[in-house]
Amino acid sequence: MRSGSLIEVRGVNKKYRGRKALKDITFDVREGEVLGIIGPNGAGKTTLISLLATINRPESGSIHISGVDILKDPGKIRASLGYVPQENALYPMLTAYENLDFWAGIYGVDKKVKKEKIDFVLRLLRLEDRKDDKVRTFSGGMKKRLNIAASLLHDPGILIMDEPTAGVDILSRVTIADLILELKKSGRTIIITSHHVDDLEDICDRIIVLREGNLLYSGSPGEIMESTGCGDLEQLMLRLEEV
Repeated sequence: MRSGSLIEVRGVNKKYRGRKALKDITFDVREGEVLGIIGPNGAGKTTLISLLATINRPESGSIHISGVDILKDPGKIRASLGYVPQENALYPMLTAYENLDFWAGIYGVDKKVKKEKIDFVLRLLRLEDRKDDKVRTFSGGMKKRLNIAASLLHDPGILIMDEPTAGVDILSRVTIADLILELKKSGRTIIITSHHVDDLEDICDRIIVLREGNLLYSGSPGEIMESTGCGDLEQLMLRLEEV
């Protein structure tokens, strides 16, 4: 691996529903970095996230995480990943605590520390006062926060988040942004897609920009704005959607 690179993506191609969703994508993610992935609808963001999370496989090219080829040993990689999909993976008729208890079992959390882990992530996502309430009574933002809490139960070193702030309330957006910064301080590596690109300017070390499966730009938010002549990432997104 390149020095300092935790994730290496090289020449990745992927088709989705008969069209090429990703075209020869190459980039690195450094350990402890927050990487944002942005682009218009259909750019390939979710497809790329699904590959990094080992849910799908590239048709060509390679992805290595901590030096491990995801095609050869995806199980080893999954143990170090926390994945937050766009759609919440929760049971509405169970309480918040019961949902987390279920996911703790799936992730193989030691029974001796399970309660401690569950209580910790509930506090982290500001849900401790709702732990005994059924998830069907939760707002969209609360469900998203609980989904994120579940992804952290096994203390993953890498967190992959697909549109975690889509359709959530302001409190949840702020809570999620604060959480990402706290996780970064603890040394975690975070990859996030979001349509709220103004959020990403403040929390991401680096951004990659996709359009129609192509990687157009890669750099810090400031570097991308300078190279594109845009005042902010939102202006860049508007330009890409007009093309």
